[in-house]
Parts: sequence; C-alpha cells; structure tokens
Amino acid sequence: MPELPAHNHAPFALSIAGVTKRFGPLVANDAISLDLRRGEILALLGENGAGKTTLMSVLFGHYLADEGAIFVADGEGSLAPLPPGSPKAALAAGIGMVHQHFTLADNLSVLDNITLGTESLWQFWKNDRTAMARLKELQRTSGLHVDLDARVGRLSVGERQRVEILKALYRGARILILDEPTAVLTPQESDALFATLKRLTATGLSVIFISHKLNEVLAVADRVAVLRGGRKVAEIDAKSANRALLAETMVGTAVQPSVRRAHEPGATIIELKDVRAPDPRGRQALESASFAIRAGEILGIAGVAGNGQSALAALVCGLVAPTEGSVSIQGETVSRFSPRDLMQSGIGRIPEDRHHDGVVGTMKLWENLALEDIRSSECQQAGLLRRGALKDRARAAIKTFDVRGGGPETEARLLSGGNMQKVILARVLDREPRVILANQPTRGLDVGAVSFVHQRLLDARAKGAAILLMSEDLDELLALSDRVGVMYRGTLSTIRPAGEMTVRRLGLLMAGQNADLGDAA
Repeated sequence: MPELPAHNHAPFALSIAGVTKRFGPLVANDAISLDLRRGEILALLGENGAGKTTLMSVLFGHYLADEGAIFVADGEGSLAPLPPGSPKAALAAGIGMVHQHFTLADNLSVLDNITLGTESLWQFWKNDRTAMARLKELQRTSGLHVDLDARVGRLSVGERQRVEILKALYRGARILILDEPTAVLTPQESDALFATLKRLTATGLSVIFISHKLNEVLAVADRVAVLRGGRKVAEIDAKSANRALLAETMVGTAVQPSVRRAHEPGATIIELKDVRAPDPRGRQALESASFAIRAGEILGIAGVAGNGQSALAALVCGLVAPTEGSVSIQGETVSRFSPRDLMQSGIGRIPEDRHHDGVVGTMKLWENLALEDIRSSECQQAGLLRRGALKDRARAAIKTFDVRGGGPETEARLLSGGNMQKVILARVLDREPRVILANQPTRGLDVGAVSFVHQRLLDARAKGAAILLMSEDLDELLALSDRVGVMYRGTLSTIRPAGEMTVRRLGLLMAGQNADLGDAA
C-alpha cells in the first residue's frame, strides 16, 4: 500500500505524490507532487506538451502511473489511496471531469443525460421523481439552473456546460476537473461560470481549472501550479501573480506580445455579397453574409459555436457552394466551389480542427507539408514524388517555424497541438496565399505558441494577405483584427473597426443583444 502523506487529517481533498508517467523514452510526468485543498480552485498551467493532460489522465484512471500514488479524501476528510488505472474508482472517490468538448446526447432530455448510467441495469424502471427532486435541490444550492425536461440539442453552449457540471455533481463529485471550460462561452457566460464556481467552492467543492487564458486564471483561481517539460516548476498564489509572471513561468523566458501596426490596406481581395450557404452537413446555416477584405487587412469574426461560422468557413475553402449570393476573388466571381478550385484561386486554409482536418496523423511531416501542392513540379516529376526535395523542404520549414518534437520522418500524430499547428502554418504560409482563412488558429495553444501564431499572421498581413480570422478568443480578435463582425443565428452583424469594439460589446452581440444585427457590412 502507498505511504499516506503526512497531512492525512488536514483539510486536503487530493494529494498527488511523486507521480511519474513514461511513454517509452518520453517522460510525460516527472515526479510531480501536488495538493488540492478543500474548497480551493487550483489552476493548472503549462505549455502544450507540458504534461497537464497526462497528469489528469493518471488522476482519472485512464493511465497507470509508473511511479508515485494519488490520495483522495473520503467523506470524513481522511486521505486514502486511490486505486490506480480505474475511472470507476475515480468516480466512486468523488472525482468528476468536464471535458472541453461536451459528452452529451443531443436527442435526450437534460434529466436523462444526467442520470444516464447511474441506475442499476437490473432496475426495470426509472425513478425520475427521485432524480428530479435531487437535481432541483442541486440547482438551488449551486445556481446551475437549466430546464430538466429540455432536449439537450436545443440548449445553448452555456446551458450544456451547466448540464455537464450538474452531471458530475449528481454523481457525488467532491473534486471537479474543468478542461478549458470557457473555450466556447461568451464573456457573460464565463462570468456566470466563475460565479458558480465560487458558490460551489464555498460549499466545499474543490476545482482543478485547466486553461490557457491567463486573465481568467487570475480572476478565478486561488492558487496556480505550473508544469514545464513534464515537471512542476512553480506554485504561485494567484493574488500575487500577473499575466507576465505566469507566461514567463510557463515558457521559461519572457513572452513578448505581438503588436498590430496601423497601415493602409490595399485593393479588395475577396468579397461576399448577400451569401446564404449550408454547413458541411447540408443544413442551411449561413443566412446572410456580406463583407469585403482588402490586401493587408484582417477581418475578425466572433460568435458562439453553432451560429454559422462553420458554414462560412466551409464556403471560403470550397467545401460547400452558396445557395444564394456571390463570392468574388480579386474581382472575378467564383463559379466552381471545391477545395482544389479555391486553393488555385489563392485561398490558404488553417482549419478549425487541426487533428481531423489539418493533418493526417499517420503520415510523416514531409508528407503533410506537401499535401496541398502535391501536383506541383516541386513535389513530383513524371508522376513520381521528389522525396529528397520534399524532405529538404520539410527540414527548412521545421527550422523556420520552430516545430519541436520531430523531424521530416516523424508522424504528425506524435506532435503536441502547438507544434501540429506550426506544421499547418508552414504548409499554408509558405505558399503566400492571397487570402488566408484562419479558423480558431490558437485554440488550446499555450501562451508561447499563441504568440508565435499571432506574429505569423501579422507577418502575412504585412505582406499583403487578406485574412479572415474566426476565433472564440475575443482578446485575440481585438488584438489582431482591423475590423470585426459577429455571427448570430447565421447572420453577420455590421462590420466595425476593432477600435470601436470591446469584449463586453462583442459578448452582447454574440448573445444577439443588439439591434444592428443584419445591417449591411
């Protein structure tokens, strides 16, 4: 049996003691020790690949630690060893986890989603009355109000997150792990979440808060633990911290923010007029979009996920064709819509989902870097791939874009998210496209990788590219964009100079609380 920590009877909810996890020669977690107090919000920070996800996977039982142990407080507050490698044991010990991408069934009610899997298979009827009473009491004490009879598919993103948290609390969670919980929330929804977390921790719930948004960490956390290279390098009282300190601790050196410099944009490169279009699933999603982007300009598009952004992105990169309206590039109306046609017209695409759409995980880096110009003479001769030249080009791209974790022969799936994104940037920006679709280009990236991506987009702007930036990070939009618009229920708001907008106003527009929705761009 693992040795109990010395503070066995102290008010601790969790104690991680010397956890090491290896994947072959890679040490993902290196003797990490970390305590979580009862009623505390502990923020866990680190660069992509620092070991945060691995540590949480060990805690939740998805991975077995090679060394170390985990202790969790029981109902009486005494720490006891957590059986390793068992999600069932983690749930029974009161550990709940809310992932960034929700795991809810859209066709079921809120009540059914929460109670799913909590009743015995040998019970031939559901005791909805008891469950409903218990959930209403949970809602009263937590402030997580949502209609228990509503279908989840009809709920807003913020409401779905409340359902996920209620689901964890219903299962008796005393420790709640939140992975990038505000990635798809409006600022107002994020504020409501923080208020809820404060209310819950006041009743004794303990929270591990994983985020790359340093302002939010400072706003909500009591204490911050920082991982770097698989090791815990710092524990900081949030009250004594600031953005610069946290960023430098994460990266190991000072991080300089990118600066958008004023300049006069050139001629119009891409223009949409009164466009309606379906999303990639064929459902009408883009109801009205009109805008023009000039050379050397970044147009930012904000919006809560599911409000037509995916249809707009699919349209710009040729995955769908408009049902009404027109798209023109450098004055010529686009008549054929396919990814190949749009790329030949000068479109470069940084997709929203780098794992699913950005790279082929089982292909090597030199192959991924050649995917979008594989038919060019640079890539092939007489129908045969010029492997030597492609590998040389990959080495140059890896050096220029500071891709860490492998060389030309490394499979893309082995890279961290930030380095995978750098591979996509290298593939797109090396072609110097006239139009760049940057769809959530820094989602889930650490502060160092974010700074790198931002600078590359600003460099492309300086070279005359017209950039359509779609992001759920409102600070990012306001920092990079020359002009900004908001998507709400398939309609694009009036396009305004970024200097006239604030995070609060963008949040109101994202919630549909503005009369100017639908005005011409």
